[in-house]
Amino acid sequence: MAGANPDAIDSDAVTLPSRARRLTRRAAHGVARPAAALLRAYETEHAIYGTVLVSALIAVGWKYETDLEVFLFTLGTVGVFWLAHIYSGVVAGNRSAGRPRKAVWAMVLATARHSAGMVLAMLLPAFFLLLAAAGVLDEYVAYYVALWVGVGVLAVLGYTNAARRRKRWPLRLLNAATTSALGLIIIWLSTLVH
Repeated sequence: MAGANPDAIDSDAVTLPSRARRLTRRAAHGVARPAAALLRAYETEHAIYGTVLVSALIAVGWKYETDLEVFLFTLGTVGVFWLAHIYSGVVAGNRSAGRPRKAVWAMVLATARHSAGMVLAMLLPAFFLLLAAAGVLDEYVAYYVALWVGVGVLAVLGYTNAARRRKRWPLRLLNAATTSALGLIIIWLSTLVH
């Protein structure tokens, strides 16, 4: 150590903190990426439509005795609507001159993937309905949480859309309130026709 240069920097001392910072950043991006991908999946027209549909179905489902019955009613109806979207996508796709030789199964898979947001929209409300079915939550609490979670999702989408357009926070909140209020009106109108 007598001949060591006092100005020399230990390379291990420099690289360890920088490695730790890089690993921390990667871990943060690893968590943020799935959250961002989930948010992007909810931003599709099929997921927004599915959110409104699921909320309306849950609101109509009050006539059932248990949250499990509301869940099964919602699951069945969303499944039928999703199949209808796949069917219409395949039939409309067969008319396209740009894809005359595309295999039917490839079209089915592509349409199913494109409209998967409709099924995704059911996950959060279904989670709360299943918690009640398992006895973890009170049935009325789970029913109302499942009912209102769709309105909350619409509010989050309104907020993130305004944030993406670089609006100030008061306009972001206004956009969230407007998006959720319009969604609530559409949900209410949907329950009237059912």
